[in-house]
Amino acid sequence: MFNLLLMAGVFIASFAIGYALISRVPPLLHTPLMSMTNAISAITILAALILFSVPTTAMEKILGAIAITTATFNVVGGFAITDRMLKLFKGKRRLPE
Repeated sequence: MFNLLLMAGVFIASFAIGYALISRVPPLLHTPLMSMTNAISAITILAALILFSVPTTAMEKILGAIAITTATFNVVGGFAITDRMLKLFKGKRRLPE
């Protein structure tokens, strides 16, 4: 029970610290921040895949599947948004007359 409370406390503290830090980042730096969160999501995917390589309980498998799904959604969404932002910086091509 103590471990569960400890993990919940770490989760709540990391959520509060992360929210406080990210809310102070200027909009100009959001793209590098998204790249960093994509890297963190990639680490989450690798950790969940490692979790599946050892014998686990059904609950651990469910949590690993949720971690892989949400991290993959974050990575794919991050790449899609980055691609869309990069297209905004490209100039419009003029058609030959």
